[in-house]
Amino acid sequence: MRLTTFSDYTLRTLTYLALHPDRFVTIAEIAAAYSISGNHLMKVVQTLAGSGDVITLRGPRGGLRLSRPASEIRLGDVIRRTEPDAALTACFGTPDTCVVQTACQLTGILTMALQAFMAVLDNHTLADLVADPATLVPLLERNMALNPTCRLRVNNAVE
Repeated sequence: MRLTTFSDYTLRTLTYLALHPDRFVTIAEIAAAYSISGNHLMKVVQTLAGSGDVITLRGPRGGLRLSRPASEIRLGDVIRRTEPDAALTACFGTPDTCVVQTACQLTGILTMALQAFMAVLDNHTLADLVADPATLVPLLERNMALNPTCRLRVNNAVE
């Protein structure tokens, strides 16, 4: 199974927020850290706010942060929300999509495979992704330093 870019950006956003639990961060900061489009992150953040995973604050001191500890955010739940149509093949649709669907054994096998995939994700939380911040944070900060268009706001001050 290949996750969509939306799921990838969602996990990156949550990871960044988990690495900075003590402050609000901006979409521009996350975009610069990962060298991805801030416009793409806007929809990700809206979805995360709608699901209750993040809190957003408007204004000059605004941004976003996790709404609860990273240890309470299960990766399986996040992926289920970002990949609502996680069917591995078209035959997971209606009988019209495959002429042998009523006798096919592949559907059951793929259903079990998807369940196993999600079970692994259910056994991990966002905290597992940031278990080694001493390694992750410098990598992200170095990438931000290489991005000359980045104006990083830390503790409500622009650097």
